[in-house]
Amino acid sequence: MRLIVRKFTAMKVLVLVFVLGMGANALASVDTYEFSDPGQQALYLDLVQELRCLVCQNQNIADSNAELAQDLRRKTYEMVKKGESKDQIVEFMVTRYGDFVMYSPPFKATTLMLWVGPALIFVFAVAMLVRVIRRRPSSDDRLLSDEQRQRAEQLLNQTEEK
Repeated sequence: MRLIVRKFTAMKVLVLVFVLGMGANALASVDTYEFSDPGQQALYLDLVQELRCLVCQNQNIADSNAELAQDLRRKTYEMVKKGESKDQIVEFMVTRYGDFVMYSPPFKATTLMLWVGPALIFVFAVAMLVRVIRRRPSSDDRLLSDEQRQRAEQLLNQTEEK
């Protein structure tokens, strides 16, 4: 009985160590920037949510731990502290990294496929589906002809007689 209690206690300790270790990783990449104005803080938070990490590609710079994302957060913080507007900061980032740095790039010739591409793929898929459905034989075409039905009945009767 004591052995079971010792094993159970050891298991609790291992689980506790594992859980605490996982929490330490989550806290390791938190940037702490101080703002004198709540408006600046709101602008900073809005921008880091809106700008894409160029390394991770499916994360914004607020969620990414990549070194480039850390640099972009620092640069965004510096520009916000200088008093630059959202448009100025976004323009700087786009000039430096291209439209891909934004989750919602502007609609223009270079980003046309980003905006129209999904709709074109959907229309193509629907057209292919309609084409396949129309080419399928109708239920009448799949029925046996009278001649085929008689032949099938003959074959069935032959196997029953044997």
